[in-house]
Amino acid sequence: MNIEMFKEVALRCDVPEHKLRAGDVGTVVEILPHPTGGPRGVILEVFNAVGKSIAVVTVPETDIQPLTADDVFRVRPLSRAD
Repeated sequence: MNIEMFKEVALRCDVPEHKLRAGDVGTVVEILPHPTGGPRGVILEVFNAVGKSIAVVTVPETDIQPLTADDVFRVRPLSRAD
């Protein structure tokens, strides 16, 4: 996967410790090499709908996907599990 710094990507999986769900969008702020040649790590900063940072998470690059022109944003409350 071609990951670029400061691009927005979508999570492919939930990150329950931060109340994040698959499909939530984050900005790539760092790309980390794997020490033994596995998938790289990606640090994402996730913002709420008004632009406030709500989480910084590290996930394997296999747990993110690029945004496409076919994607649509959706608003959901962070404080409630739907």
